[in-house]
Amino acid sequence: MIYFDGEAARDFLDECRDRLLSAEADLLSIEQGCTQGDEEPLDRIFQAMHWVHAGAGAFDLLKIGQLAHHTEAALSMMRSNKLPSTPEEIHVLLGATDRLRDLIQNPGASNQADIKEITAALAGLIGIGHSTGPTRPEGRQVRMLLVEDDFSSRLVLQTFLSQHGECHVAVNGREAVDAFRSALEHGQRYDLICVDIMMPELDGRQAVKQIRALEEKFGILSTSGAKIIMTTAVNDVKEVGRCFHELCDSYLLKPIDLATLLGQMKSYQLVQ
Repeated sequence: MIYFDGEAARDFLDECRDRLLSAEADLLSIEQGCTQGDEEPLDRIFQAMHWVHAGAGAFDLLKIGQLAHHTEAALSMMRSNKLPSTPEEIHVLLGATDRLRDLIQNPGASNQADIKEITAALAGLIGIGHSTGPTRPEGRQVRMLLVEDDFSSRLVLQTFLSQHGECHVAVNGREAVDAFRSALEHGQRYDLICVDIMMPELDGRQAVKQIRALEEKFGILSTSGAKIIMTTAVNDVKEVGRCFHELCDSYLLKPIDLATLLGQMKSYQLVQ
């Protein structure tokens, strides 16, 4: 878990409000048929919801994160044409956006808020059988990819991760993308990727962007894809936002607290 000061929390909430207002405007445009043939509004809304979902986790805003995650899942299906963008579906998404804005107005009480009605409506869109998290065959070991160019950091994390499953290593972003592509082609998906931001050849953000594009190419919804944790020695809140924009799931500062990393893995249901 990442802990920020009060100013950072206020900046995050202000950014959430702006992104949700823009998402609402885009949803209304889609509902009114003003964006036919234009995929950009849907992409913007999806990225906004992922940003809110991932950022909420950093501040322990559990209900906000949960609602944004369900909304993100519905949008992911809509982007892949597995869910139509009819007025009925858009109405539900508008309701979710409006509820998120309400929660953000009073974040201190948001974890006690009742979101059952809107999450039930979203579940109706997503479908009972659709997972909003990564899936792997029962009994299969967790498969992890560690992307780190610093030897000392790599050794510590590899030793730790190997205790919890099968851990492969890449020393730069280019190797990571190649390893991820090969895994998909051989039907051996990774469940977790830990990737450093600052690396040679291809930095972490660009690597994550290409990894998410590969998942989309293989028909894997981002909400059911690999969980991606980005790591860096840079304590910069704006850097966090840029990482979330590339659809990473979490962000940890170096030196990595292994108990915190384990907690993230448990929250993703990758370990007990």
